[in-house]
Amino acid sequence: MKILQKFVPHFIALLFFVIAALIYCYPVLQRKTVYQSDIVQYTGMAKEQNDFRATNDQEPYWTNAAFGGMPTYQLGANYPHNYVKKLDSVIRFLPRPADYIFLYFLGFYTLIVALGIDYRKGIIGALAFGFSTYLIVILNVGHNAKAHAIAYMPLVLAGLIWVFRGKRTLGFVVSTLAIALEINANHFQMTYYLLFLLAAVAIYYIYEFAKQKEYKPLFINFGILLGAGILALGANAAGVLATAEYTDWSIRGKSELTFKAEGSKNTSDAAMEYEYITEYSYGIGESLNLIVPRLFGGSNSESLDENSAVVDQLQKTQIAENQYIPKEQAIEYAKEGMPTYWGDQPIVAAPAYIGVTVFFLALLALYYDQRKIKYAFLAASLLSLFLSWGKNLDFLTRFFVDYVPLYDKFRAVSSIQVVLELCMPLLAVMGLQTFWKLDAAQQQKAVIKTGGTVLAILLLIFGGKYFLEFTTVKDDELVTQLGAEIVAALRKDREAMYTTDTLKAIGLTAVLAGILWLFVKQKLKSATALSLIGLLILVDLISVDKRYLNADNFVPGIKMREPFERTSADSEILADSTVFRVYDIQGRLNARASYFHKSVGGYSAVRPRRYDQLFEFGVERDLQKWASQINPETGLLGIDYPVLSALNVKYVLIPTEQGEVVVGNPFAYGNAWFVKSIVPAKSADEEFRATLNSNLRQTAILASSDAKALAGKTISADSLSQIRLTSAKAYTPNKITYQSNNASDGFAVFSESFYKDGWTAKIDGKEAPIYRANYVLRGLFIPKGAHQITFEFKPKVVETGGTISLISTIILLLILGIVGFKYAKESKK
Repeated sequence: MKILQKFVPHFIALLFFVIAALIYCYPVLQRKTVYQSDIVQYTGMAKEQNDFRATNDQEPYWTNAAFGGMPTYQLGANYPHNYVKKLDSVIRFLPRPADYIFLYFLGFYTLIVALGIDYRKGIIGALAFGFSTYLIVILNVGHNAKAHAIAYMPLVLAGLIWVFRGKRTLGFVVSTLAIALEINANHFQMTYYLLFLLAAVAIYYIYEFAKQKEYKPLFINFGILLGAGILALGANAAGVLATAEYTDWSIRGKSELTFKAEGSKNTSDAAMEYEYITEYSYGIGESLNLIVPRLFGGSNSESLDENSAVVDQLQKTQIAENQYIPKEQAIEYAKEGMPTYWGDQPIVAAPAYIGVTVFFLALLALYYDQRKIKYAFLAASLLSLFLSWGKNLDFLTRFFVDYVPLYDKFRAVSSIQVVLELCMPLLAVMGLQTFWKLDAAQQQKAVIKTGGTVLAILLLIFGGKYFLEFTTVKDDELVTQLGAEIVAALRKDREAMYTTDTLKAIGLTAVLAGILWLFVKQKLKSATALSLIGLLILVDLISVDKRYLNADNFVPGIKMREPFERTSADSEILADSTVFRVYDIQGRLNARASYFHKSVGGYSAVRPRRYDQLFEFGVERDLQKWASQINPETGLLGIDYPVLSALNVKYVLIPTEQGEVVVGNPFAYGNAWFVKSIVPAKSADEEFRATLNSNLRQTAILASSDAKALAGKTISADSLSQIRLTSAKAYTPNKITYQSNNASDGFAVFSESFYKDGWTAKIDGKEAPIYRANYVLRGLFIPKGAHQITFEFKPKVVETGGTISLISTIILLLILGIVGFKYAKESKK
């Protein structure tokens, strides 16, 4: 009974978190969901996979619907014996996105419990973390995997802290499950950034244990954590191994070409180009919006109210003689969103606001908390802040890109601020706890010192507006789009946001200082003061959050389940029952075409590198060369552009003022064809250029090593040589069957993406080697005569990983069983 009583406060906290998440996302109770743009794209990418899974009750691990074909490892593939995923689905029992907000609360609250801090302050800290603006806005745009991984970060840290605080069994169990759940979230960038925080905390503990010369316990603790990490990795082995295998094949791997898209020399050893990695770099001055949200205009699509300068200017805009834009129309236009952001990043959905009240309490901890672990949190915060500046702190970023393992695998370096966004609420809770333990005289000094520091910073920020012009290099482009008068009004609104939010921050700081002061003077009881502080933090954060995720962002669930409407162009293409590909010129990096067709485009941060290069460096640069040759009478391409024809692009979607127009490609080579000759290429550069400049109907371009393997074999093709699908039904994501007939030995090229792992080819049941042809496609040497050819995708990495996952799960369950039995036995005593 006493044990249950011990957990009552935690049950109350969890119930409170469920209620808080549902209140914020109350439209989910009406069966609505957030319209998430990235998830719309995911739905398009995963359509073929999900349909195949539903029909065949098996996992394809490959899709032909995007980028000419790619593994589904990053498209929500289900792996064998992935019991961690089942555990995660139990924890995330609320409807989306309330499930992720609850998970934020749960993870952070567990961390506070691990630090031994009072549960009431833990609830306040969990709310401060969960309602941090960045964590809310990523739910709006659909960065679900990122939110998922961030939510488990504090849980992983909790396990580490429990181990080093002497609760090794509990720490081991929590660490194993937390790390397993973190990896299962499948956002390795966030998991990688978490390692920086874990390293900072580990260094602190190494220092503390070494200072006491407690080397044996130190090594035991690290051994426990190592064991937890190994088991957690093992439980996710299939996904981890599959991702590791595919990464180098994707745009996250190093390019084999010695030149870039624009033709300049590629001299970087990084996996991705430095400019691509640092495209999203936080501005140094812009970082002040961590405590004043709209210093730099908020977002690229900021909703403005009726009192804005833009609305006023719109009403002065003449649309006809003596006729101006009506006020209601002007208000609606401004409310839809205006480009008020004037910082350094290309696109910003919201500022990464942590709350000025949270900053106040975190600063209090840095001033007065005696625990040295605060320096680990401070160091991790500062490092993440400096790294988030990217190209704006060039020397540090280049060092990490060049010398820190795996750092060059990830882009959007601004997102490393998630470490800071975890540490600041953590320090804030430590600050609250410390303040409550100080005597009255120290508390007075703490309020004056901390409040004075924050107010001084805010007053400096306020004064800074007189030295700013509130302009951006993009304003010239905006003048062309919106007109000089509207852009001038935008600048006024930018300044107004700067002023309003700074004054609001000053007001919030004063109120927080006032609450603490009244508590010191015994005008407020402890519970009342804590409740008011919690309420003030909620007002501080949610008033900003609601600008970027509110009831207006929720739509009926059907709009997310079926986000794309079929157009007349889609219907025209779908009337063709053969197997082919579609090229959407306007939306190659968009998953809409993949939802309805087999596309050469798609939407993925890990799209196949060679396929991407073929379009970016070739097809798109030659766009005018072939797209201008459309026969106006037939609506067909007038010339053969070999790359598109080799990819079996039978239809091209071209945008017009009347909508998309379907242009047929009568030259498409089909699903497979015999070539007359093989041309060896000594390098990737040579292979790429030869592919762009050869008659691919007659010639196959192979790497020299592959061409050498075929040396001595004579190939030929004549008008009677043929190879075709046995039927349209013989074409599935993970298995394709062809019939061939040729009078002599031949070499066939298949309009399917080459991938070195998992695919096997069999000719009449006998395995045959698959060659990479024409930079991205598959090639096969086929003996003369009639044959049945089968390609099948059975990735060994999934089978091996599944076995490791099963073994790891069994070991973990045995350990949990032993721990549970031991705990039950001791409880009876």
